[in-house]
Amino acid sequence: MHSDAIKTGPDHAAARAMLRATGLSGEDIRKPLIAVVHTWTDVSPCNLNLRDLAQDVKRGVIEAGGTPFEFNTIAVTDGIAMGSPGMCASLPSREVIADSIELAVRGHCLDGVVVLCGCDKTIPAAAMALARLDLPGLMLYGGSIMPGCHKDQAITIQDVFEAVGAHAAGTIDDRELEEIEGEACPGAGACGGQFTANTMALATTFLGLAPVGFNDIPAPDPAKHAAAHACGLRVMELVRQGISARSFVTPESVRNATVAANATAGSTNTVLHMLAIAREAGFHFELDAFDEISRRTPVIADLKPGGRFMAPDMHAAGGSRLLGQRLMEAGLITDQPTVSGKTLFEEFASAQETPGQEVLLTIEKPVKARGGYGIVYGNIAPDGCVVKLAGHEALRFEGTARVFDGEDAAFRAVQHRRIVAGDVVVIRGEGPVGGPGMREMLAVTAALIGQGLGGEVALITDGRFSGATYGFMVGHICPEAALGGPIGRLVDGDRIVIDVDARTISTDADLDARPVSWQPHRVEESGALAKFAALVSPASEGAVTAFPPRRE
Repeated sequence: MHSDAIKTGPDHAAARAMLRATGLSGEDIRKPLIAVVHTWTDVSPCNLNLRDLAQDVKRGVIEAGGTPFEFNTIAVTDGIAMGSPGMCASLPSREVIADSIELAVRGHCLDGVVVLCGCDKTIPAAAMALARLDLPGLMLYGGSIMPGCHKDQAITIQDVFEAVGAHAAGTIDDRELEEIEGEACPGAGACGGQFTANTMALATTFLGLAPVGFNDIPAPDPAKHAAAHACGLRVMELVRQGISARSFVTPESVRNATVAANATAGSTNTVLHMLAIAREAGFHFELDAFDEISRRTPVIADLKPGGRFMAPDMHAAGGSRLLGQRLMEAGLITDQPTVSGKTLFEEFASAQETPGQEVLLTIEKPVKARGGYGIVYGNIAPDGCVVKLAGHEALRFEGTARVFDGEDAAFRAVQHRRIVAGDVVVIRGEGPVGGPGMREMLAVTAALIGQGLGGEVALITDGRFSGATYGFMVGHICPEAALGGPIGRLVDGDRIVIDVDARTISTDADLDARPVSWQPHRVEESGALAKFAALVSPASEGAVTAFPPRRE
């Protein structure tokens, strides 16, 4: 056992003495030692139930003959940080969470790991840590929040952000905005649409790192406790069998996860996170693969932000098993092992469709013919960028640049109704280095939707988008402005053409002839954000800090 390094032989009597001080017996210490790591915090609903679920996991570990140790790491809640300087901490938190899980487990030479996670960056961080450690382990998502209700309509946090835009446009008043605010989030759980949390929960299921069906269970459902208990039992089987995380995280399973994300028109953050997870597992996954997979994968889940339903609705309809069965029968995914001990196809074979459900459609009659992402290149993005295709059919947009240094300036312009149909809103200086931290632009995009401009404008940025974003949006532009990227040389009035079929994003302006005069609007000289900016790789490589950055 890995834990023999701290608990076996006369030389480690001091370590055993400290373990005994926590209430353990000699017999407890001789058993496999299992980390139960969670991202609990009471600052938001997303991770609110994880500390309780950890007790169920620990009970399962003990029943299966192990000794669990509980650890807590941080979380940054995007829904709270959105539109503020706090959002700069979001993507860097992914790295801190993965690092802290790794250090806690390595530092105590533990034998296995269960990670409980609940929001946008905690889920990919859990997968990254498991891939990096390559120990027997698995993960469990705390689950989706249930829908709120306003005027007999189901709503999510997405509707609150869009209500801010409607309020600025004068279509709702202060009272209705406050009502929506008070009704959107009824309790524990992560944001309910197919935003980043639910997209990554689905992706890690298809990666094989979470037992099929467990992540589907909404946070308030009592069945979540049984799932957590089963995870505690299962990690002990993985330890005894010596099956480690990299057995599951392979190029084939990353493709499967990407197919699932596309088939549900999930968050573009999936691109960043899958690149990062692959790199932690020791292999390279091509950025262009996301475009190829998207072109051959229809959207068959009618989920918000662009559709009608939410994650609890998909669970009730048949969940990830039914989705997987559809993709399996269409030959869009390959059979791979999972932490449950069964393969994906064995799990999907037991799918049960709820009669009359309208959430999961068929391959023959999809929501739309191609998946949720496009990867395009051009003289604005020589190293590529990501187009979000959820919620609209358009594959081409031509318009006039309205250039802003940073999200805050763009948001003020939107709120003051200075953006009009035909504009291409350019937000630069929000990349991993320039932000620093690559903020999400939900405040801007939702305000545009709320003002009725969703289909009339495009937005391009070296930052990124929330999973709740929809409309013609292009993010992750590389190189970013802070690294001399041509987005830093755009000016108001430049003509911009985005063509997803042709895979291009370009301007007829002679950018090479313009001086590189762009300067960061925000510079961190010390602390975690400065460290992140110094170490981070480009978005096209997953914006990771686990390896030296490549900035040729």
